[in-house]
Amino acid sequence: MFSAKLLAWYDQEQRELPWRNTVKNPYHTWLSEVMLQQTTVATVIPRFQDFIKKWPTLQDLARASIDEVLTEWQGLGYYSRARNLHKCVQLLARAFPSTEAELIKLPGIGPYTAAAIASIAFDQKAAAVDGNVMRVLSRYFALNTPKPIEEVYEKLKTLLPNKRCGDFTQALMELGALQCRPVSPFCKVCPLRENCQAYILGKVENFPVKLPKQKIPTRYTTAFILKREDGAILLRKRLPQGLLGGMMEVPTTPWEEKKKEKDITGPIVRHTFTHFHLEVEVCHLHHASDFEGIWVHPGDFKNYALPTVMKKILKVGLNGMQESIVYTAK
Repeated sequence: MFSAKLLAWYDQEQRELPWRNTVKNPYHTWLSEVMLQQTTVATVIPRFQDFIKKWPTLQDLARASIDEVLTEWQGLGYYSRARNLHKCVQLLARAFPSTEAELIKLPGIGPYTAAAIASIAFDQKAAAVDGNVMRVLSRYFALNTPKPIEEVYEKLKTLLPNKRCGDFTQALMELGALQCRPVSPFCKVCPLRENCQAYILGKVENFPVKLPKQKIPTRYTTAFILKREDGAILLRKRLPQGLLGGMMEVPTTPWEEKKKEKDITGPIVRHTFTHFHLEVEVCHLHHASDFEGIWVHPGDFKNYALPTVMKKILKVGLNGMQESIVYTAK
């Protein structure tokens, strides 16, 4: 039986993770699931521990400002998660829903996260499909559809056990993470191999079926390092909406799809977001009358919500340039 074999394997092989314990904690489950979206377990573990140390309860986190949350989120990327986290905790601190139907109404909680929380935190029978689950079941059933989320969801509903629902959900994800890996999976020790159609066909790495890779575009901008006589750097806050919303930045020109010819030249910083590459020319200025913001000493950068791309720009700007360039902002 699928669930019996999977749970027996999980009992022996599960990792010790800080959000897993004998006492189910919906706060820990929700926070870990939000952090784990698009981020590896190895990266999340210390950051999760930092969050829990700083804000031990939902109520503690609910009292934090958005700037505090964004600052603590630095380095995790996908900052809309942090903004939704801040919105969502205001509601969760009052009452934490236990059903998929109620959870999915909350900011930043989609179908997967709602099902995962309902299953793991409240032991409900819910089908949570993430990348690991999709890979395991795509192989188990040899599904020929690229990104077969709906097919996997329907198949998963037929496999859900009546007991240990949360353990089953975590076990399926764990199997995908530890054994049913994208490349070089450990099929010979997989508890499901006897009935895995991809294994029987000898085509495990052909599943899930992949879509052709699409070339992502590049955008271009110029970033300005404005340094005061005492060494402070001008930072400003981005608008709350959109990419990196509410985060701090150095002033930049608009991020455009066409590269402009300029008379000034500076070192280049490259950074990749989900849907585009960004190429940044870094320049020093000593004429800042048209820029507004706050002056921050480099030793205090850690107290501000600076995304990774801005840390790269500041590192290059502060360490790799000697001469200032006169520039009048338009």
